Parts: sequence; structure tokens; C-alpha cells
Amino acid sequence: MKKSVIILGILLLISLFIFAGCQNDSQTTAESTTAEPETTVSSTGSELQEQLDLANQTITDLNEQITLLQDQLNSEQTSTISNTVLLSALDVVQALKDQDMSVVSNYVDATIGVRFTPYGYVDTSNDLSFSSTAIATLMQDNTLYTWGAYDGSGDPITKTFSDYFSEFVYDEDYISPHIIGINTVIGTGNSINNIATVYPTATFVEFHFTGFDPQYSGIDWSSLILVFEPVGSDWKLIGIVHNQWTI
Repeated sequence: MKKSVIILGILLLISLFIFAGCQNDSQTTAESTTAEPETTVSSTGSELQEQLDLANQTITDLNEQITLLQDQLNSEQTSTISNTVLLSALDVVQALKDQDMSVVSNYVDATIGVRFTPYGYVDTSNDLSFSSTAIATLMQDNTLYTWGAYDGSGDPITKTFSDYFSEFVYDEDYISPHIIGINTVIGTGNSINNIATVYPTATFVEFHFTGFDPQYSGIDWSSLILVFEPVGSDWKLIGIVHNQWTI
């Protein structure tokens, strides 16, 4: 009987251990089952963030490429415009050398006309403008015009076009200058050069001589500046600016 009680006690203890072990296994399994979704969600979120970062980097790279291509396109367009205007300017300078104003008139818009400026400062109130039709015959026009005022003295520049042309247009052989600049002011003096302000959408070509007599250290420089503006699909001559050292 005593042995039976001892055996029963042992069996009871074994049962308790087994029960406790099962509960622990069940709890561990439950915890593992509960923890799995958290691990999966965390893993999925990390992958999504990596994909988002990659997409953002791709967008950044594409934007940089677009900017680079746009800069290249703008550069090519600027180069094309400069070449087109330069060719027109060379034609006009050759026509001025030949005093062939009929050729010059072909580059002048019928409505806008062309403005003549004796010095670097464009005076929109007093500088004279002529239509393409008038330009063609100006060399034969004996009318006295007031083109502005002389630098220093302030005396009026009253001349026929032919005389004005000799002093304030083709006073040097600009077909063979020392320097040619496009949208760059080369000759500078005491007067304000406001070409870019008066003609904001224009492209200008400067035919420049750096000087002639060494004793003057370059202050005897001279420039002829031709200003072109886009009109439709063409570039039209809208300004002829003479420039030199001013007091």
C-alpha cells in the first residue's frame, strides 16, 4: 500500500512536470507566433523604405540629367544665334565699307527701322532712326540732320548722312578689326554704355580697334557696334552705334 502511494506520488509529480512543460511550450509557441508578424511587418517596412530611397535617388539623377541637357541645348542655341547674327553683321560691315546702303536696308525692318548713335550711350529721345526705305537712299540725301551732341563741347552734330557716316559710322576699316565681340562690351570710356538696357532682347556685335598710336596708350580706341533683334524668323538691324573714348 505504501509502495502504491509512493508510485502514485511519483506519477503525479511526473504529470505535473509534463503539464508544466507543455504550458511552457505552448507559451513559447504562442510568443513565437505573436512575434512573427512584427518581424514580417518590420522587414516589409524596411524594404519599402529602401525602394522609396532608390526611387528618390533615381528622380534626382534624372533631374540632373535634364538640367545638363537643357544647359547643353541652351548653349547650342546661343551658339547658333551668335553665328547667325555674326554672319549678318559681317555682311552689313562689308556693305558699309562699300557704302552700299541698299544692301544695309535689306537687314532693316520696315516698321522698326534702325537707330544711329554717335557714342556708346544710346539716347532714345534724340538719336535719329530711319526706315529701311529711307536707309536705302540716305547716302544721296543732302538734308542736314542733328544727330546728337559732340562729346566735350556739347555742340550739336549737324551733318548730312554722308558726313555723319564718315565720322560716326565707318570712320575706321571695321571689316578688319583687332577684336570682334558678341554681346560683350569691349571699348569702355567715361560714357555709360547702355546698349543691353535699351535693347534687352537684342544681340550686338562689336567691331573694335584697341588703338592706333602707341603714344596714346590705347585711349584712341574705336568701335562700331551693330545691334540685331529677332523679328519673326529673321534677325534685323535695329541699331548702329559708334563708340570711342569720351571725356
